Amino acid sequence: MTNFIEINNVSKTYGNYKALNNISIRVPKQSIYGLLGPNGAGKTTLIRMLNQITAPDEGEIIFNGEKLNRSHITQIGYLPEERGLYRSMKVGEQAIYLAQLKGVSQKDAEKRLKAWFNKFGILNWWDRKVEELSKGMQQKIQFIVTVIHNPQLLIFDEPFSGFDPINVNLLKKEILELRDKGATIIFSTHNMSSVEELCDNIMLINKGQKILEGSVYQIKQDNKDNKFEVVLRNSESLNLRISESLPNDFTLISEKTDSNGEITLNIKAENNTNPNILINYLSEKGTIVSYRELLPSMNDIFINKVNSL
Repeated sequence: MTNFIEINNVSKTYGNYKALNNISIRVPKQSIYGLLGPNGAGKTTLIRMLNQITAPDEGEIIFNGEKLNRSHITQIGYLPEERGLYRSMKVGEQAIYLAQLKGVSQKDAEKRLKAWFNKFGILNWWDRKVEELSKGMQQKIQFIVTVIHNPQLLIFDEPFSGFDPINVNLLKKEILELRDKGATIIFSTHNMSSVEELCDNIMLINKGQKILEGSVYQIKQDNKDNKFEVVLRNSESLNLRISESLPNDFTLISEKTDSNGEITLNIKAENNTNPNILINYLSEKGTIVSYRELLPSMNDIFINKVNSL
């Protein structure tokens, strides 16, 4: 897959503080790339470089095959974590003004904006002042003006902050549609469940250094710890004796019986142990209702990687 963004051996120092230390990443075209890390990890510095607010001390950034330059600014849409609108201006008037700053004509801006406003259910607020809007409604407007010029690269920094679950789902749907229509998206967040839902690839950065990069699927596979969940039915004879009679190289972590008599077992296998041994053993004890491997969540991986440094 072609890379839309290539960051090659980039470093940045502020005084005695090393904000980024020899960072290299690849962001595939038309993908959602998660930029993850604890506070102070270097994410904001990297985002500032892509927006050309600051420049690297060393290394280079390639934007769609070209060295990043001022002409690329109009091809980027950036939604920062800290946001703000002019509170005394009317909503539509301000949105048109911001769209024009991004190169959209007044006529096209009004047409595009009203279509987005209608989609987000806020068209009746077009002639109201910003100060009359709730925080969530203001955030919707800022999302709209971020994407209104159809940029090739979108950078969202905590885009779901301040939204209720219904509007979070609305924005997730729109972000996926933007990707499917051709946009490349960099997505910075501390919400690991959103990472699992949206991101194709991620990079975890800490103290200015890259500590993990790859596809969400592969990272979860690489960090799995051989845990399985098995649900059994008609297994009255099992009781707690299961922990005493499991095959070698399997350990019972937990056991729970529900009101229907189904028993949920969490079991850990030693490395390279064939899980079919466990399935064959348990099938003799009752009916296997379900069986699945328990992969670690991105939240668990994030915490373990950061704490291990």
